[in-house]
Amino acid sequence: MVWFILDEIESIKRFLGLGGDVLIAIFVLTVLLWTLILERYFFFAMSFPAQAKSILLQWSERVEAAAWNNQQVRRALISQASISAHQSLPLIKTLIALCPLLGLLGTVVGMVQVFDVLAVTGTGSPRAMASGISKATIPTMAGMMAALSGIYFAVQLEKRAQKVTRELTDKLQHH
Repeated sequence: MVWFILDEIESIKRFLGLGGDVLIAIFVLTVLLWTLILERYFFFAMSFPAQAKSILLQWSERVEAAAWNNQQVRRALISQASISAHQSLPLIKTLIALCPLLGLLGTVVGMVQVFDVLAVTGTGSPRAMASGISKATIPTMAGMMAALSGIYFAVQLEKRAQKVTRELTDKLQHH
């Protein structure tokens, strides 16, 4: 088991070495992206139900007051829940947008390396150019894959945030 893990870590190191420094940046962004996505799923599964319950309890314990005051308190409670449900979603979307851009940066860096090799050795060294071509294509692929995998979950999280906020709004109206 330990050998398998060490072998996989070595494979990841080799892959990161093929893509250059830009691929390492994409890897870090991807880890951050997935950490935020998992945190949001954990939040909706564990924290938000308790927060919604607390808000409903707070609403039900309100003493009769003027209708205008109740409306303002209701709006504040819904706004508080909406802010917490949508927390980190803009950052997730930003990270998704950055991944392909970093991939394109990797393409540019790799192509510059290819042109440097061409300038020094001429066109006779395909092996020397292969390293630059690898650095040009692998970060692009990695950035696109990271962005595509994140888009699906970001959309799902956005829908879930809207849904839980709408459900809480309905419960506060009928209470």
